[in-house]
Amino acid sequence: MTLHGTSRTESAHTESAHPDLVAVGGTMMTSTAAKALSVLRVATGFIFLWAFLDKTFGLHYATTSAKAWINGGSPTKGFLSSVEVGPFQSTFHSLAGTGIANWMFMLGLLGIGVAVIAGVAVRIAAVSGFLMMAFMWLAEFPIAQHTSAGKPAGSSNPLVDYHLIYAIVLVVLALTYAGTTWGLGRVWARLPFVREHRWAL
Repeated sequence: MTLHGTSRTESAHTESAHPDLVAVGGTMMTSTAAKALSVLRVATGFIFLWAFLDKTFGLHYATTSAKAWINGGSPTKGFLSSVEVGPFQSTFHSLAGTGIANWMFMLGLLGIGVAVIAGVAVRIAAVSGFLMMAFMWLAEFPIAQHTSAGKPAGSSNPLVDYHLIYAIVLVVLALTYAGTTWGLGRVWARLPFVREHRWAL
């Protein structure tokens, strides 16, 4: 019987010959690299979780207490209503400040942040985060050099911005099973539902 395309004997021989290697997702990765990915995982998750906390409670970083969600502020109105570039301006303007946009955005931030930090449901979090970052990329639309009013858009790169980087990082974390090191990924993977539905990893 093979394990990830390698026999158990070969796998055991490789691990005994190279004790610093651990099997991750069917490939070989050093334990140091696995730990580095876990640090990246926690840091990335904290970006999403902190955004949720700051917008919810107004911790005076990006959001003042007067604009906090719990005080009646809208976490999406300011950003979406100020979209001035790209082919979806009217769509984003119509969504700005609506209940569905606020709830989906905030629950997304919370869910992605908690899941990625804990190392559980990282695949689901990666897909959700990728979609969120894609919409935010479209809202800022870095391809445009000028706004609809003809002013400089301020974009420094036509394709790659931090939204795309976050999206790529989330995909990498999911594909490398980064939640299994310094996370609850292994415990999560043993749950009956997850064992039967591998997409929930």
